Amino acid sequence: MFHVSSASRKQMPKLLVLIAGGCLTSITGSIVSPVFPEVVEQLHIDPRWAGMLVSMHCLTIAMFAPVLGILADRIGKLKILIPSLISYAVFGVAGAFMPSFLPLLLTRALLGAASGGIAAASIGIIGNMYDGDERGRILGYASSIFAIVGIFFPILGGWVGSVHWQYAFCLYAAGLPVAFFATLFLHEEPRRKSSQVLPKQREKLLQTLQTPSNLTLLLALSLTSAIFYVVIIYAPSHFKATIGADTALNGMILASRAIGAAIISALGASRLAKNLGVAQAISLGFVLMAVTLITIPHVEEIYLIFTTAVVFGMGFGIVMPNLYNSLAQLNQPEIRSSVLAIGNGVSYLGQFLSPVFLGIVWKYGGIAVFYVGAAVSIMTAILTLKQEKALRN
Repeated sequence: MFHVSSASRKQMPKLLVLIAGGCLTSITGSIVSPVFPEVVEQLHIDPRWAGMLVSMHCLTIAMFAPVLGILADRIGKLKILIPSLISYAVFGVAGAFMPSFLPLLLTRALLGAASGGIAAASIGIIGNMYDGDERGRILGYASSIFAIVGIFFPILGGWVGSVHWQYAFCLYAAGLPVAFFATLFLHEEPRRKSSQVLPKQREKLLQTLQTPSNLTLLLALSLTSAIFYVVIIYAPSHFKATIGADTALNGMILASRAIGAAIISALGASRLAKNLGVAQAISLGFVLMAVTLITIPHVEEIYLIFTTAVVFGMGFGIVMPNLYNSLAQLNQPEIRSSVLAIGNGVSYLGQFLSPVFLGIVWKYGGIAVFYVGAAVSIMTAILTLKQEKALRN
């Protein structure tokens, strides 16, 4: 049961606004994923590059979140958060009116930059609102809400998009009411003068990033996001071609993966790691993802499709929190936040690069893209097991 102090209850309106902003960043891609096949068809987009429309925002989030985070410390977090929320709505909705691939790609890039600003400012404000164990509980509570929203919005996007694919883009307008409530409830905290990172600390950060365990975890984070985007980008097109799935059904299939992640989150992915060992738990998650990827081309019954989608989500739900937790535990407090920020960046970079490398596989090999994703998942599981001793410590 989630518990907060009486002082934290007074902060609840602020927290809810910040969580709402975080939800927007977590659903940036999934809002339009169900209508992705229709966008490709209507705008006559080359299948090789089409996946970039879903993942372009990941690149600009990775690029702009650190920059806007530093800027937020200098000029104030609300001065980044509120314009980013408004920009999120404007650039998100603008995608519905773009006539071809390149203009639409540009709006997706700008949407990602806005999402990066929301993420950077929101995390910074929450970090100043709470301390210690309570901060961990608050972030865990927020993660649960993100999972629930991740179930709801693909369904909503598919349902709205079933009327016309352009209508799904209108859901990005949710940034405007969040900006309004941010103006209403959030107030700028007194800013402390930012201190420069000491040369020794910077050198320590560079050294620790070069250790095999950290490199393995960062690579695993990137590959996990790339594998996840195989199902986000290519599964809807596959199911449309094989079983005639419309946008509403594709939305429900995508949402099933979030259900799987929510289930394993409720059961306790960290508890599984404690019982099996961190490396073994992460590897188990990768194996579940690999097995379900292999089954995608071979299932046509709706109940089997939903079952494999839920199991894939469970695998993803085991892998991601344990990777981040391992990254935090491996690094000392003075550089931990920097390492985690880099981990977040490489995760989004993996999402962006997924269609860049796999788009050509999809164009010429079709269902082979799911086998490639499964192979990458198995190789990452083996790579993680090789760092078992470091992760156990």
